[in-house]
Amino acid sequence: MKYLITGATGNLGTRVVHNLIKLVGSESITAAVHTPSKANLIKELGVNLVSIDYLNVDSMVQAFKKQDVVIYIPSKTYSMLQRITEFENSIKALKLSNVHNVVFVSFYADQENNPFTMSPYYGYAPRKLAGSGLAYAVIRNSLYADPLVPYLPELIERKHLIYPVGDQAMSFITQDDSAESIAKLAMQPNLRDHGQIYTVTQDNSLTMPELGKIMTTITDHTIGYEPVTTKEFGEIYAPDGDGEELASMYAAGALGLFDQVTNDFKTITGHAPENMLNFLSRNYVERK
Repeated sequence: MKYLITGATGNLGTRVVHNLIKLVGSESITAAVHTPSKANLIKELGVNLVSIDYLNVDSMVQAFKKQDVVIYIPSKTYSMLQRITEFENSIKALKLSNVHNVVFVSFYADQENNPFTMSPYYGYAPRKLAGSGLAYAVIRNSLYADPLVPYLPELIERKHLIYPVGDQAMSFITQDDSAESIAKLAMQPNLRDHGQIYTVTQDNSLTMPELGKIMTTITDHTIGYEPVTTKEFGEIYAPDGDGEELASMYAAGALGLFDQVTNDFKTITGHAPENMLNFLSRNYVERK
């Protein structure tokens, strides 16, 4: 079997490549990247490297040819039109290249009442796949736990979390666990080819006071919870370029839309996901 991963140089894509190498060997893997000249770290892993442009169907057809399974990791753009255009082009290219099996990497923000900026895309993509004639599965990530690690010094200084989600809980998954589940799902036709939709989460969701207690335990600094408003949150992170988008995401959290917990990770991998206490403890010690 031949496996191709789009977005292979991103944080998640690189991890998926590493996991697949352990499972099937580098010779069975193709990393599709936008700029091959900047993909030296991936190339050093011994996988095949191809150029791909989501806005150029011909480039995707050439990349997808002779592949058995495509793991589709979307681009990071917040442009709805571009994301949809990229996916429409990708579906067209899959058919033209006679690739019938797809794992679509998504996010658990596809509810009809979800105010997150990108929610319409996550609602559209599974419906597009359902009518595509392709054999597919959708794997939805919960919130990544990883950004919490570099955020800890700021939280220690603030002495509290500020996410505007009120008393609602949110579920998380580490990128390493996400990547493992994606790689293992791609290898299992019985779990992969019948329109299944999975949501990978840790074993429990967390309210912000609960998350603060975990952070307090591992840092020895008191981290409580004093939420700002959604508007204030967007303004605080506007200099980073995605304040409005992040604010809309946490507005969804305040509606209780990110509290889902499933056993899907264990169904796919055969073991439990890493919990938040272990993950933050392990990574905080390394960065101390």
